[in-house]
Amino acid sequence: MIAKRITDFILALSALLAGSVVLIAIAVAIKLDSRGPIIFKQKRVGKDGQLFEIYKFRTMATGTPDLPTDQMLLLPSPITRVGKFLRKTSLDELPQLVNVLVGQMSLVGPRPALYNQTDLTTKREVSGVLEFPPGITGWAQVNGRDELADDVKVAADQWYCENWNYWLDWRIIALTFKAVFSKRGAY
Repeated sequence: MIAKRITDFILALSALLAGSVVLIAIAVAIKLDSRGPIIFKQKRVGKDGQLFEIYKFRTMATGTPDLPTDQMLLLPSPITRVGKFLRKTSLDELPQLVNVLVGQMSLVGPRPALYNQTDLTTKREVSGVLEFPPGITGWAQVNGRDELADDVKVAADQWYCENWNYWLDWRIIALTFKAVFSKRGAY
């Protein structure tokens, strides 16, 4: 696991430095498009069930309720114009590289649940998934993303945790790029 942490740190730092112009351009676009902060912070469940604040580029109007994706789909869309593009391309996830740098997340691991997704968190705790650091991407994300039911996500996350190896992470990273470019399963 030490190789995983070292790789995470080096890749996250390199991506932040290399992508700094893109990050600044996204920040400017968000500010020009709508009022509110550039970065959206949200409580998520991390390793061992500890809560932490995940960082994302803000894609919704300020004041939008903090609900899971499936519940948000039932409401009128609060997503901004720039937010639609950021979500479609998954660029809204880039600030999570800071979470990786400070050790709250990994590049690859089970996607961290919202603090209020108690059923999902309980299932993950029972299956041992919470013993693993959460990731920006993971086995469940490359096999369906938001369209998967909680039981399927937990089974995929459990499989990943039980079968983890350094090369599996590289495979998931490659599959993530494929999923992002195909926009499969993204809402």
